[in-house]
Amino acid sequence: MECITLTGISKGTIDELKRGIPRTVELISANNIISLASATVDTDIFLTSIDCEDIAIGDPGILVHLISSTISMKHTIEMNGDHIFERERLTARMKVKFVSIAKIKTAPACEFTKATVADIIRPTGYVAG
Repeated sequence: MECITLTGISKGTIDELKRGIPRTVELISANNIISLASATVDTDIFLTSIDCEDIAIGDPGILVHLISSTISMKHTIEMNGDHIFERERLTARMKVKFVSIAKIKTAPACEFTKATVADIIRPTGYVAG
């Protein structure tokens, strides 16, 4: 199953999402924002704590359902004596809910100007009767 992949997500965030409660996550990484911009609401996204350049076959992560997302520009102005510094930072916020654990089936190409898409495997479980 191919899906949008967000990389470098903190293990704490992933652990919190595994509890099953929908959470809002803020992204500041450029490649993650580009990837999220390619995703549509009501689809599944793969999150992993591994950095994009280091992803390999079998790396773990979680599959989450995208409830909503917004991308916005934040402006800040700092005054230091006679100098005024204006900064802009692109951020994205997404509300997601845990679906299942998953692993990388084929490592994605890591291009910072395109969405990261990986082929993932969801484990199947069997219950003995």
